[in-house]
Amino acid sequence: EPLAPDNPEAAGAMAVAQILGDQGVEVEYVRTTAQAVAAADAGTTLLVMGTFLLTDEQVSSLAGTDADLVLVSPEPWHVGPLTDWTLDSTSNAPADSVEPACTDPDAQAAGPIANRGFGFRATGDDAVVCYPTSSDPLTGAYATTTAGGRRVVLIDDARILSNARLEQDGNASLALRSLGRHEHLTWYLPTRNDPGAAGQAAPGAGILPDWTRPLAFQLALVALALALWRGRALGRVVTEPLPVTVRAAETTLGRGRLYRRSRSSGHAAAALRAGTARRCAARLGLPRTAGAVDVIDALARATGRTAEQVESLLYGPPPTDDVGLLTLARMLDQLESEVHRT
Repeated sequence: EPLAPDNPEAAGAMAVAQILGDQGVEVEYVRTTAQAVAAADAGTTLLVMGTFLLTDEQVSSLAGTDADLVLVSPEPWHVGPLTDWTLDSTSNAPADSVEPACTDPDAQAAGPIANRGFGFRATGDDAVVCYPTSSDPLTGAYATTTAGGRRVVLIDDARILSNARLEQDGNASLALRSLGRHEHLTWYLPTRNDPGAAGQAAPGAGILPDWTRPLAFQLALVALALALWRGRALGRVVTEPLPVTVRAAETTLGRGRLYRRSRSSGHAAAALRAGTARRCAARLGLPRTAGAVDVIDALARATGRTAEQVESLLYGPPPTDDVGLLTLARMLDQLESEVHRT
């Protein structure tokens, strides 16, 4: 699993976990929200490695813990319930090396880091933003605050914790100081198979009153009866060839443009990536319960790409502007075409 503390490969994070263990920090690796909440006591640290797969209910459960929080590559809409901040994505160009340029002692001790993310803009009381990615002092790659009596840290680029990039610049120092403040670290890597995510109502499901459900059912019956009546009156359906063939790529790009118009780049990228992963997994004969590692390995073998390339394409940071979203849509379509040729 990418960024798992027991993964020795380049995309894993075993190195930082082992160093923490050598320094006396007990690292507990969990995969469900229930396990994370149970282990996140006061005087410990809870690391949440990405929030993309979490529901609002799971985020609320994590917000109720007393542990210090380290959020790595969090989704902007999840940061509000976990801190007092408002977080916005940015489209600043990644930098090979960034100076801390802030007063946070951990960042100052670490020095420059190799940030390959796009940065974020954090606004809120007591927000200390470090490693600026633009001239805006609130825009950076690392931020800290104290919320509800606990320390909260945001890290933009998850790859600074990876085995491949831990030794670059001050990545290791920043990671160890952020994660090693207490003797116990809960390392939470969310999964799609978390029972805590099952059964949650879709957003907006509780807005309509109860009487709308039977009314909708009755209207559906009326519509069906009308369709049957009109079908007999007009005769059988006559088919005709379509005047033009629409490629699957046009559907993918069109969906990307619709999301772009609504300025929902993060949601758009998540939907496009999930669809590509699902279709490719089915094409390669993987079960519906297959995890991200299984999908990445199967796609790497089928397309000849490296596992890191597939991981970045399907599970990397979301694009933050229109160009990035359309580029991602084209790259996902290319990946699918490579799978269908195998």
